[in-house]
Amino acid sequence: MFGLLDALKMGAGVAAGLMFYHLYAVAVGYPSAAREARADYVLLAEKTAAEAKAAEMERQRNAAAQSLTEFQKRAAADDIADRQRQATLEQDLRANELLLSEKNRSCAADAGDVDFILRH
Repeated sequence: MFGLLDALKMGAGVAAGLMFYHLYAVAVGYPSAAREARADYVLLAEKTAAEAKAAEMERQRNAAAQSLTEFQKRAAADDIADRQRQATLEQDLRANELLLSEKNRSCAADAGDVDFILRH
């Protein structure tokens, strides 16, 4: 039935087929290896994207905290400046009233007049 020559031909055919499959797989890439590599890449890409998103949220949180701190500092400084202006205004009013009382005169301006002057 089968002779030695037929067995050698079939063996050579199988060897050639395996060699061609190996060359194809090396040239094109093993499909299972490519699938695994893509799966690993997807996981790595998702991890990297999540880390970048977390870093950006941290940066935005720090920037918001810093701007809030700066706003509070400015508000406190404005409050102190308003108090100093009010104190200076009251001292000027007292000094003016004292000056007028020394000359036996009085100020006819009321609170509405003072508010009008301060607004303009």
